[in-house]
Order: sequence, then C-alpha cells, then structure tokens
Amino acid sequence: MPIKILVAEDEVRIRKLIKDYLENEDYKIIEAEDGKDALEKFYLNNDIDLLILDVMMPKLDGWKVCEEIRKESDIPIIFLTALGESHDEIQGLDLGADDYITKPFRYEIFIARVKAVLRRTNKINEGIIYIDGLEINTDSRQVSLDKKEIVLSPKEYNLLVYLIENKNISLERDKILDKIWGYDFYGDPRTIDTHIKTLRAKLGDIGKRIKTVRGVGYRLEV
Repeated sequence: MPIKILVAEDEVRIRKLIKDYLENEDYKIIEAEDGKDALEKFYLNNDIDLLILDVMMPKLDGWKVCEEIRKESDIPIIFLTALGESHDEIQGLDLGADDYITKPFRYEIFIARVKAVLRRTNKINEGIIYIDGLEINTDSRQVSLDKKEIVLSPKEYNLLVYLIENKNISLERDKILDKIWGYDFYGDPRTIDTHIKTLRAKLGDIGKRIKTVRGVGYRLEV
C-alpha cells in the first residue's frame, strides 16, 4: 500500500504546497485544516503512516495534538512551524516528535527529511514503487496491478521502470533504445513500439498513460 500522510496546516496555500510536494512522490495525502480536524481524521484512519503538524493552529495547536496522539500511538510525527526558536524545537522533541522543519523550506530538503523519518521508523520500503494500484517490487522484479500479478518480459519490465523513473518527461526513442537495449543494439528500432503496445495492453488504465509524443518518443503521464 502507498504511504499515507496526514498534513495538518491551517494556511491553505502552505497546505496545498505540502500536498503537491508529497503527491509528487506518490504519497497519499489526508488534509486537516486545524488541530481538532487533525485529531478527528487521525482517529478515523487507522492506516496513517506519518503526521505533519503545524505548531500554530486554531482550536488545538500542534503541541496538544501530538500530546494526545502520543497517549496511544508511536506514529512518526514531524512538526512544521515558522517559529525558529530552539526551545520550540526542544519542546516538540520532548513531546515525542521525530523531526522539526522550519518554514520556509526547499522542496528537496523537505522531502529528504520526510523520507528520513519514514526510513527510521520502518514505514518506507525503497524497493517498492506505487502508482494508482500498480505495485512494482524492484528487488524481486515483481509487478502487480490491483493486487493481481502481471507477467512482464525482462525488456518490458526495464522499459516500465525507466518510464516511471522519468515520469512526465518525453523520452526520445534513441534514448530509450540506448538505455533498455544498449548502445550496441543494431536491430529494428520499431521494437520499442512493440514493447510499448504490449505494456499498454498488460497495464490496463495505467497503460493508457503511456503517451506517444509525435516525432519524439514516449511519455508516462502521472
């Protein structure tokens, strides 16, 4: 299952920014607009993997939300705040938070901190890729769609992973050939078309996201 993250932030613009950041990494997001809303959604969802809590929220602040949750759960928690005082960070960590991110933040730093917490708390498996029901285990090279295993040839598998690694990027045909078939490939370049066709057929609705870019090559839209 994909990682599910509860984001509690009362500023709509910042909450949407965080949501966009995390969805870009294929995490599933639940939004909460204040501390009370955060607690209610936490109790309604028993499969949340991480909480990101703004400190200064109406109704209940982040400190109180963390304190309540820690009475019964050790779920990883990251505090998000514009405060920059060291005593605020210490207070958050004393309450049981796993990390503390100060606004404003850069995308790369934010995502790195999130992944670090998920790894430390064994919530993340770097060998698994999820895209809307499609699950790829890059360690065993197994692929499943909606829990049903899909049998791919080695080239089909490598092509799929390459498209995912470069999602939303138009890939030139020659670049695909070099990456998947090697620089010394002298066969028919239309073999790409054949493999794309079979991938589309095997992947159902996900396969429809593999778009032909006229005059260029292919792009996986996610």
